[in-house]
Amino acid sequence: MKTFSKQPGKEPLTEIICPICGSDKIRRLWEYGQYSYVRCPGCALVYQNPQPVSENLVERYDEEYFAYEIENEEEYFNLMRLGLDDIDFDSLTRSIPEAQRTIVDIGCATGRLISSLQETGWRVRGVEICKPSAEYGIKTYGIRIHIGTLESAGFKDASFRVVHCSHLIEHLTDPVTFLAEVRRVLSADGWLILSTPNISGFQAKLMRANWRSAIPDHLFLYSKKTISRLLSSNGFEVAGIKTWGGIGRGIVPAWIKKPVDILAKRFGFGDVMIVLARRLP
Repeated sequence: MKTFSKQPGKEPLTEIICPICGSDKIRRLWEYGQYSYVRCPGCALVYQNPQPVSENLVERYDEEYFAYEIENEEEYFNLMRLGLDDIDFDSLTRSIPEAQRTIVDIGCATGRLISSLQETGWRVRGVEICKPSAEYGIKTYGIRIHIGTLESAGFKDASFRVVHCSHLIEHLTDPVTFLAEVRRVLSADGWLILSTPNISGFQAKLMRANWRSAIPDHLFLYSKKTISRLLSSNGFEVAGIKTWGGIGRGIVPAWIKKPVDILAKRFGFGDVMIVLARRLP
């Protein structure tokens, strides 16, 4: 089953080069009619090419997307908390003096996660491009959420000790510019926490073109290797990567799914990965 996504309209498309190694060479991978994926022969990054420009992508995050976010709010909140447990977020919190516990959640949806973090003493901000989701979070949780992109938020240099973004980086047309802005708003000893689908996981290798994360809204599909290279070439040091999700619901019986999920987490071939990275000087 595919993840929720808006089908492309008649959007203008543009050819891009690989944002990791700069190569303009490609190998065709999967074709879906209105969009397609290629693989970079230089660094193995998988991405849509050609792809929409960011201004047109904003229109996909509308009331329909908001309805999906609300319907799945609690499930996604629980998954994000489990991901934070995997990277031992509690220990990270204890390592930061209380007065410096500042976090911005980029792509925060309704703000459910940062609302819970605020209750534990964190000073929080949110950034969300889906206007209905952001407005819901502002009204329901009283969270300060900037409606737009991180680049348009205008945060001061070194504003945050932690930047969190869950299932965001695969949606961005320009991950390099995004990471430069993340570095700018992070303090010198700050941390980036991001989660994204893992194309080097078991599900992706099994399902290939039918993988649930190969959808129109996902412009880049990262492996553990390519996300590490992207981060290291843009001013971050990867401190750890954890994965989860061995195989999707409904593909196999529950008695098979459970042990596969356990093995996927233990040996690092899960369907989703969470990355903890330190900002370098």
